[in-house]
Amino acid sequence: MKKWIRRIIVILLLAVFIGSTTYVVVIYHQYQENDRRYAEMADSFTEITVAGSGQPADNGGSKEAGTGPVTAPITVDFSGLKEVNEDIIGWLYCEGTAINYPVLQGEDNDQYLRSSYDGSANPAGSIFVEALNSRDFKDSNTIIYGHHMKNGSMFAVLDEWADQTFYEEHPVIWLLTPEQDFRIDLFSGYTTSAYSETYTIFMGPGEELDDYLAKCLELSDFQADVELDGEARYVVLSTCAYVFDNARNVLHGKLVPVDSAGGVEKPRS
Repeated sequence: MKKWIRRIIVILLLAVFIGSTTYVVVIYHQYQENDRRYAEMADSFTEITVAGSGQPADNGGSKEAGTGPVTAPITVDFSGLKEVNEDIIGWLYCEGTAINYPVLQGEDNDQYLRSSYDGSANPAGSIFVEALNSRDFKDSNTIIYGHHMKNGSMFAVLDEWADQTFYEEHPVIWLLTPEQDFRIDLFSGYTTSAYSETYTIFMGPGEELDDYLAKCLELSDFQADVELDGEARYVVLSTCAYVFDNARNVLHGKLVPVDSAGGVEKPRS
Protein backbone atom coordinates (compact mmCIF):
# COMPACT_ATOMS: atom_id res chain seq x y z
CA MET A 1 0.00 0.00 0.00
CA LYS A 2 2.82 2.40 0.93
CA LYS A 3 4.56 1.66 -2.37
CA TRP A 4 1.44 2.72 -4.29
CA ILE A 5 1.21 5.94 -2.28
CA ARG A 6 4.84 6.72 -3.01
CA ARG A 7 4.31 5.98 -6.71
CA ILE A 8 1.29 8.27 -6.83
CA ILE A 9 3.25 11.05 -5.12
CA VAL A 10 6.15 10.60 -7.55
CA ILE A 11 3.77 10.67 -10.53
CA LEU A 12 2.07 13.83 -9.23
CA LEU A 13 5.40 15.56 -8.62
CA LEU A 14 6.58 14.54 -12.09
CA ALA A 15 3.36 15.91 -13.61
CA VAL A 16 3.84 19.20 -11.77
CA PHE A 17 7.46 19.39 -12.96
CA ILE A 18 6.51 18.67 -16.57
CA GLY A 19 3.66 21.18 -16.42
CA SER A 20 5.88 23.89 -14.93
CA THR A 21 8.65 23.25 -17.45
CA THR A 22 6.17 23.34 -20.33
CA TYR A 23 4.76 26.64 -19.04
CA VAL A 24 8.23 28.20 -18.81
CA VAL A 25 9.09 27.02 -22.34
CA VAL A 26 5.82 28.38 -23.73
CA ILE A 27 6.33 31.77 -22.04
CA TYR A 28 9.94 31.91 -23.27
CA HIS A 29 8.84 31.29 -26.85
CA GLN A 30 6.07 33.88 -26.49
CA TYR A 31 8.66 36.44 -25.38
CA GLN A 32 10.89 35.54 -28.32
CA GLU A 33 8.00 35.78 -30.75
CA ASN A 34 6.95 39.12 -29.30
CA ASP A 35 10.47 40.54 -29.63
CA ARG A 36 10.71 39.25 -33.20
CA ARG A 37 7.40 40.81 -34.21
CA TYR A 38 8.22 44.21 -32.76
CA ALA A 39 11.70 44.13 -34.32
CA GLU A 40 10.15 43.36 -37.72
CA MET A 41 7.65 46.15 -37.19
CA ALA A 42 10.40 48.65 -36.41
CA ASP A 43 12.31 47.49 -39.51
CA SER A 44 9.22 47.88 -41.68
CA PHE A 45 7.90 51.22 -40.43
CA THR A 46 10.86 53.16 -39.01
CA GLU A 47 14.30 54.29 -40.10
CA ILE A 48 17.02 55.71 -37.86
CA THR A 49 18.58 58.94 -39.16
CA VAL A 50 20.55 61.92 -37.95
CA ALA A 51 18.09 64.72 -37.22
CA GLY A 52 17.43 66.77 -40.33
CA SER A 53 20.03 65.02 -42.50
CA GLY A 54 18.72 61.59 -43.44
CA GLN A 55 22.12 60.06 -42.59
CA PRO A 56 22.83 57.23 -40.11
CA ALA A 57 22.47 58.45 -36.53
CA ASP A 58 25.42 58.90 -34.19
CA ASN A 59 24.21 61.58 -31.79
CA GLY A 60 20.74 60.54 -30.65
CA GLY A 61 19.09 63.13 -32.85
CA SER A 62 20.23 66.25 -31.02
CA LYS A 63 21.93 69.25 -32.64
CA GLU A 64 23.97 72.09 -31.28
CA ALA A 65 22.00 75.31 -30.89
CA GLY A 66 22.05 77.47 -33.99
CA THR A 67 23.21 74.80 -36.44
CA GLY A 68 19.83 74.03 -37.98
CA PRO A 69 16.44 72.50 -37.29
CA VAL A 70 16.11 69.88 -34.56
CA THR A 71 14.13 66.87 -35.72
CA ALA A 72 13.53 63.40 -34.33
CA PRO A 73 16.34 60.85 -34.87
CA ILE A 74 14.06 58.37 -36.63
CA THR A 75 11.35 58.53 -39.26
CA VAL A 76 8.06 56.69 -38.80
CA ASP A 77 5.64 55.61 -41.52
CA PHE A 78 2.42 56.48 -39.73
CA SER A 79 0.28 56.03 -42.82
CA GLY A 80 1.43 52.41 -42.99
CA LEU A 81 0.95 51.93 -39.26
CA LYS A 82 -2.59 53.28 -39.44
CA GLU A 83 -3.40 50.56 -41.96
CA VAL A 84 -2.28 48.02 -39.36
CA ASN A 85 -4.25 49.61 -36.51
CA GLU A 86 -5.98 52.99 -36.22
CA ASP A 87 -5.28 52.95 -32.48
CA ILE A 88 -1.56 53.59 -33.08
CA ILE A 89 -1.16 57.25 -32.11
CA GLY A 90 2.60 57.62 -31.71
CA TRP A 91 6.03 56.03 -31.47
CA LEU A 92 8.51 56.03 -28.56
CA TYR A 93 12.25 55.75 -29.16
CA CYS A 94 15.25 55.94 -26.84
CA GLU A 95 18.68 55.31 -28.31
CA GLY A 96 20.68 52.60 -26.56
CA THR A 97 17.66 51.00 -24.88
CA ALA A 98 14.88 48.55 -25.79
CA ILE A 99 12.39 51.41 -26.12
CA ASN A 100 11.46 51.49 -29.80
CA TYR A 101 7.74 50.83 -29.89
CA PRO A 102 4.43 52.08 -31.26
CA VAL A 103 2.14 53.82 -28.78
CA LEU A 104 -1.53 52.88 -28.78
CA GLN A 105 -4.69 54.02 -27.06
CA GLY A 106 -7.74 51.83 -26.58
CA GLU A 107 -11.27 52.46 -25.43
CA ASP A 108 -10.16 51.42 -21.93
CA ASN A 109 -6.92 50.46 -20.20
CA ASP A 110 -7.59 46.73 -20.53
CA GLN A 111 -7.71 46.67 -24.32
CA TYR A 112 -3.93 46.64 -24.91
CA LEU A 113 -2.83 45.26 -21.55
CA ARG A 114 -2.63 41.78 -23.09
CA SER A 115 -2.94 42.62 -26.78
CA SER A 116 -0.23 43.40 -29.31
CA TYR A 117 -0.15 46.39 -31.66
CA ASP A 118 -2.35 44.57 -34.17
CA GLY A 119 -4.95 43.52 -31.59
CA SER A 120 -3.79 39.91 -31.35
CA ALA A 121 -3.48 38.27 -27.91
CA ASN A 122 -0.02 38.73 -26.41
CA PRO A 123 1.12 38.52 -22.74
CA ALA A 124 3.59 41.37 -23.31
CA GLY A 125 0.74 43.67 -24.37
CA SER A 126 1.53 47.04 -25.91
CA ILE A 127 2.78 50.44 -24.89
CA PHE A 128 -0.45 52.39 -24.43
CA VAL A 129 -1.79 55.75 -23.30
CA GLU A 130 -4.21 56.13 -20.42
CA ALA A 131 -7.74 55.94 -21.84
CA LEU A 132 -8.76 59.15 -20.03
CA ASN A 133 -6.07 61.17 -21.77
CA SER A 134 -6.56 62.89 -25.12
CA ARG A 135 -5.12 61.11 -28.17
CA ASP A 136 -3.05 64.12 -29.26
CA PHE A 137 -0.94 64.54 -26.09
CA LYS A 138 -2.45 67.97 -25.47
CA ASP A 139 -3.27 67.35 -21.81
CA SER A 140 -0.86 68.87 -19.30
CA ASN A 141 0.28 65.37 -18.43
CA THR A 142 -0.24 62.12 -20.30
CA ILE A 143 0.29 58.70 -18.72
CA ILE A 144 1.87 55.97 -20.85
CA TYR A 145 1.86 52.37 -19.58
CA GLY A 146 4.00 49.37 -20.50
CA HIS A 147 4.79 45.97 -18.99
CA HIS A 148 8.03 45.27 -17.12
CA MET A 149 9.02 42.17 -19.09
CA LYS A 150 11.55 39.79 -17.55
CA ASN A 151 13.52 39.60 -20.80
CA GLY A 152 14.17 43.36 -20.67
CA SER A 153 11.66 44.38 -23.35
CA MET A 154 8.84 46.93 -23.27
CA PHE A 155 9.27 49.22 -20.19
CA ALA A 156 11.58 46.96 -18.16
CA VAL A 157 14.39 49.49 -18.60
CA LEU A 158 12.61 52.22 -16.61
CA ASP A 159 14.21 51.12 -13.34
CA GLU A 160 17.65 51.78 -14.85
CA TRP A 161 17.03 55.52 -14.57
CA ALA A 162 17.44 55.20 -10.79
CA ASP A 163 21.16 55.39 -11.57
CA GLN A 164 22.52 58.90 -12.18
CA THR A 165 25.05 57.69 -14.74
CA PHE A 166 22.36 55.90 -16.74
CA TYR A 167 20.27 59.07 -16.73
CA GLU A 168 23.21 61.15 -17.94
CA GLU A 169 23.75 58.68 -20.78
CA HIS A 170 20.01 58.68 -21.65
CA PRO A 171 18.60 62.12 -20.73
CA VAL A 172 15.94 62.16 -23.45
CA ILE A 173 13.36 59.91 -25.07
CA TRP A 174 11.62 60.75 -28.34
CA LEU A 175 7.88 60.76 -28.95
CA LEU A 176 6.82 60.92 -32.59
CA THR A 177 3.28 61.51 -33.83
CA PRO A 178 1.80 62.10 -37.30
CA GLU A 179 1.30 65.81 -36.53
CA GLN A 180 4.20 66.73 -34.23
CA ASP A 181 7.33 65.17 -32.76
CA PHE A 182 8.63 65.84 -29.26
CA ARG A 183 11.87 65.48 -27.40
CA ILE A 184 11.04 64.21 -23.92
CA ASP A 185 13.44 65.89 -21.50
CA LEU A 186 13.51 63.55 -18.51
CA PHE A 187 13.50 65.23 -15.11
CA SER A 188 12.33 62.69 -12.52
CA GLY A 189 12.20 58.94 -11.93
CA TYR A 190 11.25 56.96 -8.82
CA THR A 191 9.26 54.04 -7.39
CA THR A 192 5.75 54.70 -6.16
CA SER A 193 2.40 53.01 -5.50
CA ALA A 194 -0.05 52.32 -8.29
CA TYR A 195 -2.54 54.32 -6.21
CA SER A 196 -0.34 57.38 -5.62
CA GLU A 197 -0.96 60.96 -6.74
CA THR A 198 1.56 60.35 -9.52
CA TYR A 199 -1.36 59.10 -11.62
CA THR A 200 -3.34 62.31 -11.33
CA ILE A 201 -4.27 63.65 -14.76
CA PHE A 202 -4.16 67.41 -15.36
CA MET A 203 -6.03 68.64 -18.41
CA GLY A 204 -4.50 72.12 -18.19
CA PRO A 205 -2.05 74.31 -16.27
CA GLY A 206 -2.64 75.62 -12.76
CA GLU A 207 -1.34 75.71 -9.20
CA GLU A 208 -2.13 72.04 -8.62
CA LEU A 209 0.02 71.05 -11.60
CA ASP A 210 2.87 73.25 -10.32
CA ASP A 211 2.70 71.52 -6.91
CA TYR A 212 2.59 68.13 -8.61
CA LEU A 213 5.73 68.84 -10.64
CA ALA A 214 7.56 70.09 -7.56
CA LYS A 215 6.75 66.86 -5.71
CA CYS A 216 7.96 64.80 -8.67
CA LEU A 217 11.31 66.58 -8.50
CA GLU A 218 11.61 65.91 -4.76
CA LEU A 219 11.00 62.19 -5.28
CA SER A 220 13.47 61.69 -8.13
CA ASP A 221 16.31 59.18 -7.88
CA PHE A 222 18.41 61.24 -10.30
CA GLN A 223 19.21 64.93 -10.62
CA ALA A 224 18.35 66.72 -13.86
CA ASP A 225 18.75 70.26 -15.10
CA VAL A 226 15.39 70.66 -16.81
CA GLU A 227 13.41 73.89 -16.49
CA LEU A 228 9.80 73.06 -15.65
CA ASP A 229 7.09 75.31 -17.00
CA GLY A 230 3.48 75.09 -15.84
CA GLU A 231 2.36 75.96 -19.37
CA ALA A 232 4.31 73.04 -20.89
CA ARG A 233 3.06 69.49 -21.38
CA TYR A 234 4.45 66.38 -19.71
CA VAL A 235 4.36 62.59 -19.89
CA VAL A 236 4.59 59.89 -17.23
CA LEU A 237 5.98 56.51 -18.30
CA SER A 238 4.83 53.76 -15.93
CA THR A 239 5.62 50.07 -15.41
CA CYS A 240 5.41 47.48 -12.64
CA ALA A 241 8.08 47.28 -9.94
CA TYR A 242 8.57 44.39 -7.55
CA VAL A 243 9.82 46.05 -4.36
CA PHE A 244 6.39 46.06 -2.64
CA ASP A 245 2.77 45.24 -3.48
CA ASN A 246 1.40 47.35 -6.34
CA ALA A 247 4.72 49.13 -6.78
CA ARG A 248 5.42 51.05 -9.97
CA ASN A 249 8.53 52.53 -11.58
CA VAL A 250 7.74 55.88 -13.17
CA LEU A 251 9.66 58.31 -15.34
CA HIS A 252 8.57 61.92 -15.88
CA GLY A 253 9.49 63.98 -18.90
CA LYS A 254 8.76 67.39 -20.39
CA LEU A 255 7.48 67.45 -23.96
CA VAL A 256 9.59 69.78 -26.11
CA PRO A 257 8.21 70.23 -29.66
CA VAL A 258 10.80 69.85 -32.43
CA ASP A 259 10.78 70.68 -36.14
CA SER A 260 9.42 67.38 -37.42
CA ALA A 261 6.36 65.16 -37.63
CA GLY A 262 6.93 61.45 -38.00
CA GLY A 263 10.64 62.29 -38.18
CA VAL A 264 10.19 64.36 -41.36
CA GLU A 265 11.20 68.02 -41.14
CA LYS A 266 8.14 70.26 -41.12
CA PRO A 267 7.96 72.97 -43.80
CA ARG A 268 8.76 76.41 -42.52
CA SER A 269 6.11 79.09 -42.94
